[in-house]
Amino acid sequence: MLKKLALLVLGLIVVTLGGGLAYLTFKKPAMQPASTREVQRTPERLARGKYLFDAVANCADCHSDVDWTRFATPIKENGYAVGRHWPPELGLPGDFYSPNLTSDKDTGLGNWTDGEIIRAIREGVSRDGRVLFPLMPYTEFRNMSDDDVEALVAYMRTIPAASRRQEITKVNFPVDLMIKSVPQPVTSPVPMPDKNDRVAYGRYLSIIGGCRTCHTPTEHGSPKPGMEYAGGERFELAGKNMASVSYNLTPNNNTGIGTWDEKQFLDKFHQFKDYAEGKAPPITPENFTVMPWLSFNGVEDDDLKAIFAFLKTLKPVEHAVVTRPLASGK
Repeated sequence: MLKKLALLVLGLIVVTLGGGLAYLTFKKPAMQPASTREVQRTPERLARGKYLFDAVANCADCHSDVDWTRFATPIKENGYAVGRHWPPELGLPGDFYSPNLTSDKDTGLGNWTDGEIIRAIREGVSRDGRVLFPLMPYTEFRNMSDDDVEALVAYMRTIPAASRRQEITKVNFPVDLMIKSVPQPVTSPVPMPDKNDRVAYGRYLSIIGGCRTCHTPTEHGSPKPGMEYAGGERFELAGKNMASVSYNLTPNNNTGIGTWDEKQFLDKFHQFKDYAEGKAPPITPENFTVMPWLSFNGVEDDDLKAIFAFLKTLKPVEHAVVTRPLASGK
């Protein structure tokens, strides 16, 4: 009797799992039709879009062909916005490519509508309805204001066409099914925070700039509760003896930025000016980083001050991290 009951339970589990797998296989991501609006280009909008693309939102870094052998992966000559292949040593669940964002019609965004680009940026759905892996930070970009996302698209439309075909990312099973639940349509207007409210605007910049994502440790793919901005997320190139761990950005006096002043915070970004101008040294276990210092070197001081003002309002979290765990003499 017990044996029969055990077999019955096992059968039910198999049927349930099979049904769940079938459901996920045929499940469509939450999506809405792409907007039909066309983004108008103005000098102000183009300037703001370039600033977001190159610096704050770090699009240029993630969608350019870069030199992984040098500090903070400088962009290669003729590699701007043409897409990239991500090294398998990063341990991503599949074979990952960032698409070409130039205006090339065959290999880039030349045939995309403005609405399709906006939907991909903020909702994680490609032109063909495919779910984008959230390495593309659309879960954070959904907080990007309507004005900023339109500025971003306006600028992207001006990037000269470059014929560089990138493969479509192949996500491993079962992650390819699980990510179908990640996209969420943006169904209401997203206003720009008041720039005069430095804390609110700093929070906004810290989100679309990836600070919250990279400086919040995760467990099983989800942020650890109570650990926002507390650092500890590990990034490494497997087999290359290269690893870095994100720093604690909360105002804890012992393990975070509690004793920092505004000048120290700005100086941290300014120190890589020479590297950003083409003098980035080779990577070593002592300097390896995925922090886009070369892009962030272009963030304006007023915006850095706003981010710092916001970080100072966070709850201090005691969380010591070793930022270069594989460095000699660490």
